[in-house]
Amino acid sequence: MADKSNLKVVLAVFWSFFGVRKRRDYDADAQNLTPVQVIIAGLIGGAVFVSTMLLVVYLAMRFLT
Repeated sequence: MADKSNLKVVLAVFWSFFGVRKRRDYDADAQNLTPVQVIIAGLIGGAVFVSTMLLVVYLAMRFLT
C-alpha cells in the first residue's frame, strides 16, 4: 500500500510542476496525501530538476565550446 501512496505523491508533484492538474485529481490528492509527503516529494523533485539542468548546462559548455 505504501508503494501506491508514494507513486501518487510523485505523480501529484510531477504534474504540479507543470501546472496541469485537474480539479478532480487535486481534490482527491488533498484528501489522500499528507503535507509532509508532498513537501518531501517536492524537495526531491526540485533537487532532481536542478541537478538535471546543471548537468545539461555543464555538458553543453564542455562539448559545444
